[in-house]
Amino acid sequence: MQIFSLARGNSTSLFINVSIWSDKDETHKFKWDGVFSLPNMAVKFEDLPPQVQNQIQQLQQFQQQLQILVSQRQQIELRLMDAEKALEELEKVEENTPIFKNVGSLLLKAKGKEEVVKELKEEKESLEVRKNTLEKQETRIKEKIEELQTKIQNSLSSPQAS
Repeated sequence: MQIFSLARGNSTSLFINVSIWSDKDETHKFKWDGVFSLPNMAVKFEDLPPQVQNQIQQLQQFQQQLQILVSQRQQIELRLMDAEKALEELEKVEENTPIFKNVGSLLLKAKGKEEVVKELKEEKESLEVRKNTLEKQETRIKEKIEELQTKIQNSLSSPQAS
């Protein structure tokens, strides 16, 4: 988040720019460029009302949380794609073909195709649940960010802010 003021003539405009970028396939951008004219006054963060300062700090925290959630979701999606690809490949393999799996830093021979398929399906199901949970959390955080942006804008545009 960037906060800066720009003095022009007899007034100072306060610009608050809030942006979040995420993965390459989709972009979550929350960009709010609010301009507030405050007559004959240079505005610094410290000069903002304590309530607005707290709201801006909360907004920053929510943005950080959103970035963490997006990163976690992306990691889960990669693991999900890996599990799906492995399942696809296992469909092509005959039952008696030796199959190996990673266990920590070891590569061990699996008991059979059925065992590996079962494990991968369970992992895939677990990852899908986790992905859905993260998506719901992302949605809630985005809503909180939008709500806080509106509160900040209303606080700064009200007569109390000047």
